[in-house]
Amino acid sequence: MSAVIDFAEVTIRRGQATLLDRVSWRVGPDDRWVILGPNGAGKTTLLQVASAQIHPTSGVAGILDEVLGTVDVFDLRPRIGVTSAALAERIPRSERVHDVVVSASYGVVGRWREAYDDLDHERASQLLTEVGALHLADRTFGTLSEGERKRVQIARALMADPELLLLDEPAAGLDLGGREDLVSTMSVLAQDPASPATVLVSHHVEEIPPGFTHALLLRKGAVVAAGPIDEVITETNLSATFAMPLRLDHEDGRWSARRRTRHR
Repeated sequence: MSAVIDFAEVTIRRGQATLLDRVSWRVGPDDRWVILGPNGAGKTTLLQVASAQIHPTSGVAGILDEVLGTVDVFDLRPRIGVTSAALAERIPRSERVHDVVVSASYGVVGRWREAYDDLDHERASQLLTEVGALHLADRTFGTLSEGERKRVQIARALMADPELLLLDEPAAGLDLGGREDLVSTMSVLAQDPASPATVLVSHHVEEIPPGFTHALLLRKGAVVAAGPIDEVITETNLSATFAMPLRLDHEDGRWSARRRTRHR
């Protein structure tokens, strides 16, 4: 596979509004991308195209060697693992955590009458172990903290052995400890050669896990910069993306940013 995502001039319009403006973007099978931008930049819309949930108004959206508009999306979507707030809201709060994960084998939310074999259950347990959540297996989803729910959702997204993993603001709503735990989990996954190509959406450079290789910056639906992460995450590019003079620091594989103040 030459590219997991291959977008050419992808544009999304809704009425008079342009949500994505001629976005060209290419993700390789071993890439780990972070998408950054302010509210309304088009980040979630871009992920909706990448997850085959919406089609471009114009341009070409290639995903896993298929082109949207020429492929049955119901065949394509099971090849893509997704975590998002919208998906989390659909998970029954009374569902056992192990079942939240294993039910992804059938692409369903909430167990019904499906039958799972021992390999399915073993994989679910293995994935919960990998994200540090095996001890939660017999808890119900509704009793988990927000950080615990995020880790369980990542395990669920990996259950069907996807070729592409999309994480839409996984650290949203977490406190500092929860965020750092999740960043550590995502860093371990990012540095595992067996992990699929991964795309993470965030508002904050502080949430970029070590091991991520590329970055795409969006503002008002258009690409400000895209490419290798050390070339893209710069003070100049971030200041243009957020329309604010920013100071950027990079230490021990982590970034932090704050508004640059003038000194008299």
